[in-house]
Amino acid sequence: MPLPESEPLPLYGESYKRDPYPLYAELRERGPVHRVRFPSGVCAWLVTGYEAAHRALNDPRLGKHHSRGNAAWRARASIMPEPQHSQLQVHLLHQDPPRHTALRRLITDAFAPRRVAELRPRFEALADALLDELPPSERPGRGGTADLVASFAARFPLLVLSEVIGLPEEFTRRFDRDWGKVVQPVGPADPGRPAYEARLRGLQEFIAGLVRHKRRERGTDLLSRLVTARDEGALDDAELDSMIFQLLVAGQEPVTHQITTALIALLRHPHHLTALRDDPALLPRAVEELLRYDSAFELTTWRFLATDADVSGTRIPAGDSVIVSLCAANRDPARFPAPDTLDLGRSPNPHLAFGHGIHFCPGATLARTELHVALETVLRRLPGLRLAVPDSELKWIPAVLARGVGELPVAYGASATGRPAAESSPAASSGAPRGCPFGAPALTSEEAR
Repeated sequence: MPLPESEPLPLYGESYKRDPYPLYAELRERGPVHRVRFPSGVCAWLVTGYEAAHRALNDPRLGKHHSRGNAAWRARASIMPEPQHSQLQVHLLHQDPPRHTALRRLITDAFAPRRVAELRPRFEALADALLDELPPSERPGRGGTADLVASFAARFPLLVLSEVIGLPEEFTRRFDRDWGKVVQPVGPADPGRPAYEARLRGLQEFIAGLVRHKRRERGTDLLSRLVTARDEGALDDAELDSMIFQLLVAGQEPVTHQITTALIALLRHPHHLTALRDDPALLPRAVEELLRYDSAFELTTWRFLATDADVSGTRIPAGDSVIVSLCAANRDPARFPAPDTLDLGRSPNPHLAFGHGIHFCPGATLARTELHVALETVLRRLPGLRLAVPDSELKWIPAVLARGVGELPVAYGASATGRPAAESSPAASSGAPRGCPFGAPALTSEEAR
């Protein structure tokens, strides 16, 4: 068995977050498993190669429940304070069968491919309505400028999620995107700890108010069904709050980041951007390639062994955390020819952007559709799309598990709408369907099931 590195490799820093792929290539050359350290001081075992990642994601020995973590892991990784840790950390990502199976069954219908397809015209109208709000041109004949994160990528996923899970409009308006930062570790001694704990309290109060509202005004939507499941004993209070927490945070922030990473990839490859703008029928395969090329879920969450065991040739102690690098797996030349090349026609494309196995993302179909709609709408509505700042000035978020930028300043051509103004208002306000000139993205076998 190969010996691990003498010191854990720091897996953070501005240069790493800007472009982690050279480091991942070096790690893959050394072997599939490596000891790494995160900003909080947590050490973990990082799995990098495609085959090793695929095995780990399907390995029944690697459990997700936090109780499996050893004392060294708990000392630094279980930093969400009580009572929030016990109340917000028992969702699907941190459960093992059979409880994971029972909880997952409660949400799958809401994200079923057929239902997502039925809602797609509404998603298209929402995307168009957001772009209707972009700043007008500064001078006659000139285009406009905008931050596509604040104006579009951070708003579109929340509006879509509200439609899918039944989040009332008043709660959609009140949701603070800053609450999404509660998944970014902040240690007890960090100067930002008070703000972190304030976000947690704010989000928990929001969830409590939402549960009270749904209990008074039940419908057929997912949130109402979860509240009913709690009242009928299928969930306890912590599981209900935690599942709503997961829906609100994991259901939108990663999509925001995936929209931005995809747009950045296209802005760096303007010939691809032009090709997709001119022929939207190319988008289904392009979406899969953009997911592979730079995934918003860079790393998975923790996994643990119950006993000391071998993982892809490395002996790992019980209770140590094991994390899979989805981005490193998706650039493995042993699985993908020319992996660092953006090939919008790549096929087959068995990327791991949504994970694999029993923890395969239940919202994968929805996320694919959101990315498809977002790209089609932005490219159609914003001719001449280009970065408004040098690429080197883009600020990549320092999140441990995710990739994305906090701002995406762009400029666009003189005609920002791509359609007559009289046409845009009714569809945006009423949610009237707009014809889609191409089919929905193909489903994986796991999604079809």
